[in-house]
Amino acid sequence: MPENSLSQKVHQLINQQIESWPLATSNYAGLASVASRTIEFDGFKVKVQFNPERIRSSAAKTDAKSIQQRACFLCQKNQQDVQKGVDFQDDYTLLINPFPIFKKHLTVPLNRHLPQEIEPYFNDLLQLSRELPEFTFFYNGPKCGASAPDHFHFQAGNADEMPIDTELDSIVAQLGEPILKNEHTRLVAVGKAYLRKLLYLESDSSTQIAYYFQQILERLKQRGQEGEPMLNVLARFTQQKWRIVIFPRDRQRPSQFFAEGQEQILMSPASVEMGGLAILPRKEDFEKLTAKDLISIYEQVTINDTDFERLKDQLKELAPYSH
Repeated sequence: MPENSLSQKVHQLINQQIESWPLATSNYAGLASVASRTIEFDGFKVKVQFNPERIRSSAAKTDAKSIQQRACFLCQKNQQDVQKGVDFQDDYTLLINPFPIFKKHLTVPLNRHLPQEIEPYFNDLLQLSRELPEFTFFYNGPKCGASAPDHFHFQAGNADEMPIDTELDSIVAQLGEPILKNEHTRLVAVGKAYLRKLLYLESDSSTQIAYYFQQILERLKQRGQEGEPMLNVLARFTQQKWRIVIFPRDRQRPSQFFAEGQEQILMSPASVEMGGLAILPRKEDFEKLTAKDLISIYEQVTINDTDFERLKDQLKELAPYSH
């Protein structure tokens, strides 16, 4: 790790904040005793984590009225003095997340209060992931798990914690449908056999991967969803190439979230859940969640079969990259 690199500064920040910020000290220490279990499927798994501190995110009210009535916790003026950060290109501040899922959990807000919308900032995601290859970065759309949809931000967790990090190659090989391939880039679609449908973009060219991401986004816009197309994005730079996973979505939360009594399961899928790490803030949900429940939840929130087939057909007709 080069001295004064972004990576070194981030790891120093994590250590410093866990030592000096009582909230972070308590919650990161608590990760050691967080209960977890694994639900196995054919060729992949979903890890289930009981993490009561995440109730703030899982049950967050993200409607316009609720957002307007609270101070933005990602704006620097509203943060506690004890919370410190690391600058990135004068545009972002890397912070530790005080309510962690991962042993190293970052939140990366834009230094301006602008809404959650990935299109203008995708190249920043590429740069961040390249400079911090030990992390998997993720983006939650404003209706796909972002608890602060009014303030643009990424998050990141130490790589290989989400099952998809270690499963991706085998899933793409076994369940993937090739969409396009050239000297630098390939695009593969994975369907409902993985429970949540996804598009996998891999490239050693930042310009090409940004181009193809834009093409995907343009076609997702044609679905007619209000605002930004519903999606989650994972990004990692490893072996000198970017690995981008895009999860197109149909719903923010499944019917189980709104059910009553024993039928309720307080699971609000965001990027981490789409990556195979299901966070449950209530013990009763953690104990009762079954494979059947997960199949139902993922089926409701992922893109429907008809639209996914149409999307694949559209992407197969893309003209070759020629910039």
